[in-house]
Amino acid sequence: MARKVDAPNGMRNNGKHYYTMCRTMFEIDTKYVPIKLMGKGAYGTVCSSINQETNEKVAIKKINDVFDNRKDAVRMLREMKLLRHLRHENVVFLKDIMMPVRRRSFKDVYLVTELMDTDLNQIISSSQPLSNDHCQYFLFQLLRGLKYVHSAGILHRDLKPGNLLVNTNSDLKICDFGLARTDSTRGQSMTEYVVTRSYRAPELLLGCENYDASIDVWSVGCIFAELLGRKPIFPGTECLSQLKLIVNVLGTIRDGDLGFIDKPRARNYIKSLPCSLGIPLSSMYPQAHPLAIDLLQKMLVFDPSERISVVEALEHPYMSALYDPSANPPAQVHADLDIDENISVDMIREMLCQEMLQYQQRPSKWRIFNK
Repeated sequence: MARKVDAPNGMRNNGKHYYTMCRTMFEIDTKYVPIKLMGKGAYGTVCSSINQETNEKVAIKKINDVFDNRKDAVRMLREMKLLRHLRHENVVFLKDIMMPVRRRSFKDVYLVTELMDTDLNQIISSSQPLSNDHCQYFLFQLLRGLKYVHSAGILHRDLKPGNLLVNTNSDLKICDFGLARTDSTRGQSMTEYVVTRSYRAPELLLGCENYDASIDVWSVGCIFAELLGRKPIFPGTECLSQLKLIVNVLGTIRDGDLGFIDKPRARNYIKSLPCSLGIPLSSMYPQAHPLAIDLLQKMLVFDPSERISVVEALEHPYMSALYDPSANPPAQVHADLDIDENISVDMIREMLCQEMLQYQQRPSKWRIFNK
């Protein structure tokens, strides 16, 4: 439970009040009153809260010591810039970013989003039965949100069940855009860490320097398979074992499907793997609808140029009962996420401040912010 405490020594209230939850101090705007802790992980602590001005329940995420790691700070900046542009039913909505009391020395960032009940990872791990209708509806919403994200020129690059928030009515929203990039970086090296391994496309496992939105489609296929089977389809412990698992399921890869691999050593590794006839997906998921298996096969294609696109997946017969092209308009603007990874911490802090200002409505906030 949340426990209200006095302001730390040397701190005035400045429109803030203080709570502790699970030994974590929250310094939050007075209009928000915490309810309970929702979760705690490597990138922050989340609590549910109520906005007393609107009587709306929200989620507050505290990211501790943002500037201790430059890459994490840039990731935070990138996510804030992106979420300011995206407005879609299946993408988490960033409602507010709290202003820090001290502009030049703040360490923590507080994001306020709509409140969701759980995530897809917890649902898959639970004992709750998942019908074909459940799987179909979750997949539809994921593809629908991803179509919008891709139309804004954005590759998510870290799709996994834990980054898909879900409500009790089965509404789904994509979150965690810290590893996202614009597709305008195509043609440049983009080989830095992306995608949790079990959801990582072959072109990433093979170290290909150029890739496109099809990496997200592969991740969606892995997520869909996990919905059907209640466990990861390719649970590799490292890149080479991951590739072996993929080839074991898909079957030996034809030479004509290796053209996208830009490193001879990587291409030779795939050729050296033992011959495999593959495992029919229909035998792995015998309870699944035949159209679900057909769509899954089209997403889990080794050669990215042959992989189905998000729009084609939405137009697949398995989605016909849910998808209406006229009700799914593209994003109106392309977001700019090109940030110099080597900028100074002071510059990152200043750019974060500028993003925070975008969410503020009242001029009085400046007086607090500039102290």
